[in-house]
Amino acid sequence: MAPSTVPCQYRTGRTLGSGTYAIVKEAIHIKTGKYYACKVINKKLMEGREHMVRNEIAVLKRISSGHANVVTLHDYFETTHNLYLCFDLCTGGELFDRICAKGNYYEADAAGLIRTIFKAVKYIHDAGIVHRDLKPENLLFRSPAEDADIMIADFGLSRVMEEEKLSLLTEICGTPGYMAPEIFKKTGHGKPVDVWAMGVITYFLLAGYTPFDRDSQQAEMEAIIAGDYKFEPEEYWANVSETARDFVTMCLTIDPKSRPTAAEALQHKWLADEQPHFVPIEGTEQPTDLLPHVKKAFNAKRLWKKAAFSIRALNRMSMMAGGGLTGDAAILSDDVRRFKEESEKEVMEDESITYQPGSEGSSPKLHKIDDIPTDDLHTKLAKASLDEKAQASK
Repeated sequence: MAPSTVPCQYRTGRTLGSGTYAIVKEAIHIKTGKYYACKVINKKLMEGREHMVRNEIAVLKRISSGHANVVTLHDYFETTHNLYLCFDLCTGGELFDRICAKGNYYEADAAGLIRTIFKAVKYIHDAGIVHRDLKPENLLFRSPAEDADIMIADFGLSRVMEEEKLSLLTEICGTPGYMAPEIFKKTGHGKPVDVWAMGVITYFLLAGYTPFDRDSQQAEMEAIIAGDYKFEPEEYWANVSETARDFVTMCLTIDPKSRPTAAEALQHKWLADEQPHFVPIEGTEQPTDLLPHVKKAFNAKRLWKKAAFSIRALNRMSMMAGGGLTGDAAILSDDVRRFKEESEKEVMEDESITYQPGSEGSSPKLHKIDDIPTDDLHTKLAKASLDEKAQASK
């Protein structure tokens, strides 16, 4: 069946953000007036790397519309120059911004958030998917409403993992501070990396900083591989229950085979008990407000903003002073910036779009993990990013 070309059904909105190889724009569906977040990928940049988009679509087709806390892929199509993926537009902001805007914040609030996210992680894992980039920046609220759903977003690094194949991934990818030891060791990884990341996120939600924050990328990596972290300084952890600390410790188990599954994590008493766990205010039975210490630590380090040199943030690398990138990394950086600028200029409503066979109603051909080259774009970006951070820390 030949591809069908039709007028574009969307109108271009404002630019919302920028990722490794794509920009994100607001898009309005012309007939319904509904707003979407649209990932725009320049086709020149994707030449030879089509498997990356094919993989992301394959992942999202499996899980879209199946869980209230997982972002949905509503549409995908291409114009002459770009590929477009249309997602839920989440307008409620990122997780930690929401917490810092609150008047108070208790351990039970953190447990409630982690319980909700872990249920979504379990859903993803049950569908045969590993996310591989769980971090606070990828946890968004659907709307500004008080009771808005929190959503797991950005499946650009996710992979389909068929249990029966017992295949493990070996490429370095993710955001360093949230990456599990086995990713750095390149011993093969899978779904347990998401549980490790959830342990880091839980620690972060309870204290306002991450457990493996160090002065250099090398020291951070060594701390992660060794599982070297502490519940310190004590002033930040005195108001956090031993049950919560035990939950973090369980998730941050170095051996992925001994690490709990998402289902097992949900059975931990910190998440499963009906009565919330907390440290009471002295002389009362009221829970202690964690917000003062969490905000203090968060504002001091702004750790999630620098994201430990996120591997997915090549656009920031490309703007570093002094031309620190060399060779292939510099060429790649320049190409990404140029092609993303081209993508941003395209006016959707002036374009005709093409739906490839299989994009409407039937799943695209899944790209087997075994077929994905180990030297694909993410691996190259990982190496360039980690090398650059190591240089910056010297």
